[in-house]
Amino acid sequence: MSILVCGGAGYIGAHVVRLLLQRGERVVVVDDLSTGSADRIGEAALVRLDVASDEAPTVLANTMVDEDVTAVIHFAARKQVGESVERPMWYYQQNIGGLANVLAAMNEAGVDQMIFSSSAAVYGMPPVETVAEDTECHPINPYGETKLIGEWMMADCQRAWDLKWIGLRYFNVAGAGWADLADDAVMNLVPMLLDRLERGESAKIFGDDYDTPDGTCIRDYIHVLDLAEAHVAALDVLSEGRQPEHHTYNVGTGLGTSVREIVDGLRRVIGWDFPVEVLGRRAGDPPKLIGDPLSIGVDLGWKANRGVDEILESAWEGWQAGPRRFDPPTVR
Repeated sequence: MSILVCGGAGYIGAHVVRLLLQRGERVVVVDDLSTGSADRIGEAALVRLDVASDEAPTVLANTMVDEDVTAVIHFAARKQVGESVERPMWYYQQNIGGLANVLAAMNEAGVDQMIFSSSAAVYGMPPVETVAEDTECHPINPYGETKLIGEWMMADCQRAWDLKWIGLRYFNVAGAGWADLADDAVMNLVPMLLDRLERGESAKIFGDDYDTPDGTCIRDYIHVLDLAEAHVAALDVLSEGRQPEHHTYNVGTGLGTSVREIVDGLRRVIGWDFPVEVLGRRAGDPPKLIGDPLSIGVDLGWKANRGVDEILESAWEGWQAGPRRFDPPTVR
């Protein structure tokens, strides 16, 4: 028996793959390596494939049968909000088309367990600061829309052919469980800050006039290893034959940290009072967005165990272990 991880060579997927391998699972990774790296997956088998391609349903179904796959963890998706606004149809083709191919292959191969990588982007700009899963979903960009539609698709498959599924709605993922698996895609706040510093630029804060204590946006930051452990917990629940009453769960800490606090924390970790430039607000950024993690604790027995300090320390360690390490001026 094996677990198939779509997008398992990427930042989050590779952490899940490593956890599964460490506990003796047989793992098959499906990834086109457009943003991931084969070096991240250890001894897991690799099928190089774009899950949104025309040949994907056949290749995936054959792989599931040949590798005796019992469950799928699905990460493979495009995730840049701005890009999704500029290229909406491509995002629908990649994220929705890719998921449809995976689900079709699962149905063909008789695989009925799915853990889905969803996002807090499904909520849009909710009228509350702490978001529970029953908050109405009104995504404000094509990326968030594709994630919500993905949840709808799985609910439809549940009704049609008894798919067992759990969707995990992440908040702001950061840090590294292992230095060699650090986030190097420069799509999230912490690697974006480090990227600018390595290039000799100032760090940038978008807006310091929000209705928050220090004027900058507040978000719920989740350590990537905590997030990976949430996927394993969800997988275990389904493998035990249990389908929780709820299908979608927030993966967060229930705590908020401002952008300014992240910047100041990174300064402490690096030991460098690096320059910061404040720019205007970005369109569509809510002042505060925090996830209520109560349901996932009750139903899946999961909770976050790592805080912002561990996130920043591990992110810095991972960056320095990579090809773009740099020496801060104060420690040269």
